[in-house]
Amino acid sequence: MKLYYSPGACSLSTHIVLRESGLAFTPVLASTKTHKLEDGTDYYAINPKGYVPLLELDDGQHLTECQAILQYVGDRVPDKKLVAPWGSMERYRQIEWMTFIGSELHKGFGMFFNPAMPEDFKEPTRSRLAGRLQWVNQQLEGRQYLMGDSFTVPDAYLFTVVSWNKYVGADASGLGHLDAFMARVAARPAVQEAMKAEGLIK
Repeated sequence: MKLYYSPGACSLSTHIVLRESGLAFTPVLASTKTHKLEDGTDYYAINPKGYVPLLELDDGQHLTECQAILQYVGDRVPDKKLVAPWGSMERYRQIEWMTFIGSELHKGFGMFFNPAMPEDFKEPTRSRLAGRLQWVNQQLEGRQYLMGDSFTVPDAYLFTVVSWNKYVGADASGLGHLDAFMARVAARPAVQEAMKAEGLIK
């Protein structure tokens, strides 16, 4: 498999889960600024959407969108318990979390990476994000991870998206449970490997 990624983008969540899975894959850098690969290939020719992640399967099929790729990878290695079995309430809770992260956090933080975002829209958006982070912090009380004591795919997604707050500056003061979660996920060997591979840490 090949994972097309851009350093620190939402593709980091899929990069983390692939490393957690132990499945063989090749990371391929795809700049979200130039939309070119390192060899000059036009990324739009591979993914007309132009963004990451994209997972190229061994049979040549392409799978896009974080939530789909995360679940696909998790389902490939059921013994790792990265996703719950289909039909279980736990699986729907994981989907619930990924939908929330995608719609309420990913999109909100992502707006700040658009140079055309109006200045007068930034503070209300930061305020809304701060409220969402407070809610996540409450849900993490008494838990190691979103689903309890075990790391699952929504954790990789949350970790990736919340890490963007260092560029956005939404009020994250007093969020001890979320801070502990971020530190806990960051310390995982697979997360360290993914971040080093993307040049995010030394």
